[in-house]
Amino acid sequence: MMLSIQNLTKTYPNGVKALDEINLEILPGMFGLLGPNGAGKSSLMRTIATLQTPDSGRVVFNGIDIGNDPMSLRKTLGYLPQEFGVYPKESAETLLGYFAILKGISSRKERKWKVEEVLHLTNLYEVRKKHVSSYSGGMRQRFGIAQLLLNDPQLIIVDEPTAGLDPEERNRFLNVLRGIGTDNIVLFSTHLVEDVKELCTDMAIMKHGKIHRHLTPSQAVKELESKIWTKSILATELEQYKSTFNYLSSSYNEDHSLTIRVFADNRPNDSFEKAEKVTLEDVYFHALEKTVEEYA
Repeated sequence: MMLSIQNLTKTYPNGVKALDEINLEILPGMFGLLGPNGAGKSSLMRTIATLQTPDSGRVVFNGIDIGNDPMSLRKTLGYLPQEFGVYPKESAETLLGYFAILKGISSRKERKWKVEEVLHLTNLYEVRKKHVSSYSGGMRQRFGIAQLLLNDPQLIIVDEPTAGLDPEERNRFLNVLRGIGTDNIVLFSTHLVEDVKELCTDMAIMKHGKIHRHLTPSQAVKELESKIWTKSILATELEQYKSTFNYLSSSYNEDHSLTIRVFADNRPNDSFEKAEKVTLEDVYFHALEKTVEEYA
């Protein structure tokens, strides 16, 4: 099983080039697509999900060229967009039964069994009789996962699913995704580094419609070993250090000073210490800094 994305481009009528020669090969497991808002992640997701057509390039899943045969792809696709609406006075159980019919499950017995299965998988069985419109944000996202699982999809696309969730709801939602990401391809887009760090075995960093890095989280961190340096400074000195060094990030200390993190092949000067640990955040900020230079 493999998802192959080949030379994919898309420019919108307003002139924005959302996808710029995208090439990726994705194998089963959790794949994190990491990038800031406006990077083109949702455009890529919608194109793979056959909701829009590219200007050029192709997407192939398990031998299915989705440009030539979108219906075959849709039969094995599960898609959760950033936002989705629900009927205001229908229970989760009723709505899932309706979606199961739309997905071609004609047997009432089979529908009942499948609806119960996905409700259990998403920890919504106890609230199955409640209106989905009354659910919290995290519960709605889990309902979104429940509906996409009804047709046993092999390709699952989840677009910015944890945006706006509180920490408890986010953890519940990520646990559901972990449970379904073993045997399927789960393409998971986010601008939150923590989501990729906790979930994904493979990742790509996207910016300005381009894929700038494609590697595993562990490979990404290893590449920056011995190249991240830290120093405590006064908050008033931050802009000076930003302009002088390859600045990545900063955090406040208890005494209101800042600890900054910078990238350099060698120690910038004697006042810097080597970072005790390289993080995926370092990888992400370093990749974004490089793309800023490219587009400057």
